[in-house]
Amino acid sequence: MSAPGYPFAVIPADVVSAGDYARHAEAMLDPRVWAYLDGGAGDEITLRENLAAFEALKMTPRVLADVSGGHTRLTLAGEALAHPFILAPVGWQKLFHPQGELASAQAAGVMQAPLAVSCMATETVEAIAGQGGPVWFQIYMQATRAATEALVRRAEAAGCRALLVTVDAPIGGIRNRAQRVGFSLPLGMVAANLPAEGAPPPLKAGASAVFDGMMRAAPGWADIEWLTRLTRLPVFVKGILHADDAERALSAGAAGIVVSNHGGRVLDTAPAAINALPAIAARLNGAAPILFDSGVRRGSDAFKAIALGADAVMIGRPYIWALSVAGALGVAHLLRTLREELEITMALMGCRTLTDIRQASICHA
Repeated sequence: MSAPGYPFAVIPADVVSAGDYARHAEAMLDPRVWAYLDGGAGDEITLRENLAAFEALKMTPRVLADVSGGHTRLTLAGEALAHPFILAPVGWQKLFHPQGELASAQAAGVMQAPLAVSCMATETVEAIAGQGGPVWFQIYMQATRAATEALVRRAEAAGCRALLVTVDAPIGGIRNRAQRVGFSLPLGMVAANLPAEGAPPPLKAGASAVFDGMMRAAPGWADIEWLTRLTRLPVFVKGILHADDAERALSAGAAGIVVSNHGGRVLDTAPAAINALPAIAARLNGAAPILFDSGVRRGSDAFKAIALGADAVMIGRPYIWALSVAGALGVAHLLRTLREELEITMALMGCRTLTDIRQASICHA
């Protein structure tokens, strides 16, 4: 099993949307790698509903509006951004392209999009940050606070501008599609920023492999409080679907949250993330930035998420599709396409800026 390698980055002539990249990526990738990338948890109900929920949201256009001078700029975590698209943390990117995260970082730099480096990246955070674009770093709380602090200090030293602490996957989801095809990481592929794991301690007789094994070192709210005190970087808590958890994250010191169901890859039948967004936005009422993740495939999806309370959106699978097909050029092209789709949607909806996008623009089918 290996990632495809191409001597030239060429975008196929019929690729004009994220979905077109998906079609080509499926044809090009090893079927086992595609199952890992495209699949979700269990029966993939949440994965499908993430997309169906966006389709169910309709937009009522407003005509004859003056949108001259319009733009997609915003400020997030103290940084001026050209548009609201962020590359979400996706691990093991050398599965999909020989340059892996380096290609994604190059594209992000060209398109002025923050790249959130996965804890499971196949390149070091220093090498990725060296590509020149704005870089964030994703943290999974490690087995010890000392190990977590070492990751944080490394991210700070590399010039990362924010941390994402992922809280919705203390254990992996049941990925049946990947299991059926026998997916496993290729020999020698390692998480470049993590130390090699030792053997876990043996379980006591009668103990649960889940509750007493995999969940033994799972973090709690006290760990989030500790992390936010530890670093000068803004910390976003990723994987929030309930308003109470959103509020508690801010109480723990988070600079913001990410409304996400992990792209439908962890708990099947969790609600579509876009359906969870309005209640969370209403509860926080502008107290902190809200990022949105899970199901964005079009610039119009970004418009809908912003209308329902998000400040910016993260994309995951779509940029990996583009990476698989055309490397850095593909990722840059995808980001440009999404931004253009958002601009056209805003213009047709009579919105000059992101702050003009309102919930009243959206209706439910």
